[in-house]
Amino acid sequence: MRKVDLDDLHIFRSVVREGGVAKAAARLNRVPSNVTTRIKQLEDRLGVSLFRRQGRNLVITESGRILLGHAERLLKMADIAEQEVRSGMAAGVLRLGTLESTAGARLPPLLSAYHLQNPGMSIELQTGITDALLRMLERFEIDAAFVAEPFEKGRFSSLPVFEEELTLISAKGGPKIRNASDLSGQTIVVFPHGCSYRRRLVEWLAEEGVSPGRILEFGSYHAIVACVAAATGIGIISAELLERAVLGTAVQRHPLPARLRGNRTHLIWSDDPSPPLQALMALLPMLRNKRQMDMAA
Repeated sequence: MRKVDLDDLHIFRSVVREGGVAKAAARLNRVPSNVTTRIKQLEDRLGVSLFRRQGRNLVITESGRILLGHAERLLKMADIAEQEVRSGMAAGVLRLGTLESTAGARLPPLLSAYHLQNPGMSIELQTGITDALLRMLERFEIDAAFVAEPFEKGRFSSLPVFEEELTLISAKGGPKIRNASDLSGQTIVVFPHGCSYRRRLVEWLAEEGVSPGRILEFGSYHAIVACVAAATGIGIISAELLERAVLGTAVQRHPLPARLRGNRTHLIWSDDPSPPLQALMALLPMLRNKRQMDMAA
């Protein structure tokens, strides 16, 4: 019996990505019956169902998810091999997820050095909150991600990259915030569910038996700082990011308890690091050294 080849995996991945046979066939410039036959042959060869019908839609099965992970890795390796052979230099694409705070405060010098030292490699950047980035990594939509504690570390390989300080912020001229009880009934301005900073704040309030008032969710730290500056509520943010925010001077800071103030950001990945990821990891000491120099300045 013929073994699974890269063409099989490419067709299978296309059906997953396009959400069905018809769209995958159009993308692959094949007739739908050919795509259907190839998927059926692949299922017969593996002895499992890769999709199941849900109404008019095809839904990937658990076996399909397992195969998808291997397909993504093998097809990526094939692309990298072809690019390197054609160009004569290390090549490839790194699909990198990152917190918005990391993208804004930490990554610019790192990405600049990456592109300078690795002209044959490129980075596709995707921002999101920690939980969203973890889901993207599980679905092989990204290759690695910068996420903040707390997160479930056992599922992925992880490398601590840098530490940061979290701070509460409120509009200037407002009362001081000295403990959790000062937030009772207050409007909290945070990222959506799944944000590590938000989780840390909510857990602190719950430990102290404090119930906030409304919770306003924003997808951008710029919006959070602007909302807080307008006296709409209380926020939590990276102190370093606040220094770079346009309205950073329009808010006042309130220190969190020492056990909550410090926070670490990790680089996480699920497989053996690809050459583009290895190239990025080689530059990570730059982040630590730059932070140390900034603190000493």
